[in-house]
Amino acid sequence: MNYTYNYPIPALTVDIAVFKKTKEGYKILLIKRKSNPFMGMWALPGGFVDMDETIEVAATRELFEETSLSNILLEQFHVFSEVDRDPRGRTVSVVFVGFLEEPKEIKAGDDAEEACWFEIINLPELAFDHLKIIRMIEEMKLN
Repeated sequence: MNYTYNYPIPALTVDIAVFKKTKEGYKILLIKRKSNPFMGMWALPGGFVDMDETIEVAATRELFEETSLSNILLEQFHVFSEVDRDPRGRTVSVVFVGFLEEPKEIKAGDDAEEACWFEIINLPELAFDHLKIIRMIEEMKLN
């Protein structure tokens, strides 16, 4: 079906925050972006929702494509819809949270140059509004 609307339509994305608990505290999985915007910066894994998939399928797909992680229970956390959160245009993101219960190998792929675990108390500079997202998860889920 093709629809035409007389008003702009925002893009829909998913971002995935995967945590693992260590003796020192929580670590979060981040990817280094391979392309603009924010090329070379660290970010949560994620991307655009395809027209033929649900947000849950998109989250699972994006996590696998960018980190090679699969079979992780992802829970919908919050919708981030600030008007200027993405320099490419109006973008709304549904954020999912998951916890890694057992060690799994991660491997960067797709538009991720690198994938790495970071202590949430010692994060690098992050792309988009991802620091805000992580801090909200930390406050609501990890305490």
